[in-house]
Amino acid sequence: MTSRTRRGSPALTLSVLTVAVFAFSALQSLFVPVLPQIQQQYDVGQRGATWILTAYLLSASVCTPLLGRVGDIVGKRRVLLLALAALTLGSLLAALAPSFAVLVAARVVQGIGGGVMPLAFGIVRDEIAGHRVGRAIGILAALGSLGYGAGLVAAGPVVDHLGFHWLFWLPMIVTALAAAATLFVPESPRGAPSGLPYGPALLLALWLVLLLLALSQGNVWGWTSAEVLGLLAAALVIAALWALLETRVATPMIDLALMRRRGVWTSNLVATMLGFCMFAGYGFIPQLVQTPPEAGYGFGSTLTESGRMLLPSTFAMFAVGFATSWLVRTFGSRTATAAGCVIGALSFVALAALHDHPWQVTVFMTTLGAGLGTVFATLAGVVVEAVPPDQTGVASGMNANVRTIGGSLGAAVMAGLVTARHGTSGYPVESGYVAGLVVLAAALCLAAVAALWVPDSHHQATGGRLLDADNAELGLLPMSHTR
Repeated sequence: MTSRTRRGSPALTLSVLTVAVFAFSALQSLFVPVLPQIQQQYDVGQRGATWILTAYLLSASVCTPLLGRVGDIVGKRRVLLLALAALTLGSLLAALAPSFAVLVAARVVQGIGGGVMPLAFGIVRDEIAGHRVGRAIGILAALGSLGYGAGLVAAGPVVDHLGFHWLFWLPMIVTALAAAATLFVPESPRGAPSGLPYGPALLLALWLVLLLLALSQGNVWGWTSAEVLGLLAAALVIAALWALLETRVATPMIDLALMRRRGVWTSNLVATMLGFCMFAGYGFIPQLVQTPPEAGYGFGSTLTESGRMLLPSTFAMFAVGFATSWLVRTFGSRTATAAGCVIGALSFVALAALHDHPWQVTVFMTTLGAGLGTVFATLAGVVVEAVPPDQTGVASGMNANVRTIGGSLGAAVMAGLVTARHGTSGYPVESGYVAGLVVLAAALCLAAVAALWVPDSHHQATGGRLLDADNAELGLLPMSHTR
């Protein structure tokens, strides 16, 4: 690997990355609240409209680890530019889409931008001084959470005041500016000139698409249908073939030995539960508060009003990102991760029991944001510290992917519980939401238990302490080296 020479300003580099991460994260959630408007705009049914989310999900699931790996090999800045250009082009196509099919295709193009997060983490590790890496990663992770929440909050006001198509024009402008600003980001050092392993990359993409397609369409096609069972079986077989091939090629797409490092597998396990709860919670709480009171619950809130209830939660996520580095230095990664899971679980329990007034939803969603934000930011640093610099992109990409897989499963489970029974008003019964929130709390309790195996670093992402510890566990370094 080439030696690193810093040619740019770390502050400017971080500023560019914050804009890129925020824009990408907002695009993940911006369309969730406005699916009814999409149905009206393009005259499609509810099932058809969900392909706006599914198309983006499938594309991002393939491109996130793939672009992370390509960035590790050929240079992260140029691949980041490609990802931002895809987000810009996809937004332009969506804004001008004459038909629903073109809109779905535009969302596929936007999904290429899934590489933004792992590439940003890798660039931070390459270009920012060691003692500041943990704080910078915490900030980027917090901005990822803030962007996701901001998309949910901003969708209503944008549609109400600017019109439906500005959901595409605004992200296009922001991502175009971020793409131009990448010219001021130094190119990261490249990995060994080994080329991209096309066989493993193809198999990885294939089993991820099959798995996520089954999870996202399970409630539509039926979980015991031939289509869903066939997709899951095919995904399992192809995943096994992929794992076998990865161990036999000279240059693997994803080094499975690295995936077995304690800092990686524990983070991926917790991230799966985090995605399960985050996607489901932030996707269905707005539906609960928008339900009219005649259903026996809910406030009949507008899209904009429900967004305001979530606004403090997004700011809480953002705020804890700045504090995460201090929390890790003071209490350790393990304690910070477990504490965030427990806070999130208690928040879901409180929401299940108390959601009769808007202020209750706002307060408990704010504590939920603080808890989930702590977990999100801490895990990002653990993954980055646990792998060598030339594997940062792909390791972070897989962590983002397992969070997406967990999110797909969580949304499917929550949808199944909420829509299982409808009252005389035609709306889902309140007990469905209560059961769903209790399940989300239980998932975070499991995540808290899994967090007990997270390496207890007190120096997040500061130059390889976790990497050395894992090497010692594998017999590659004497244990005295890590003391």
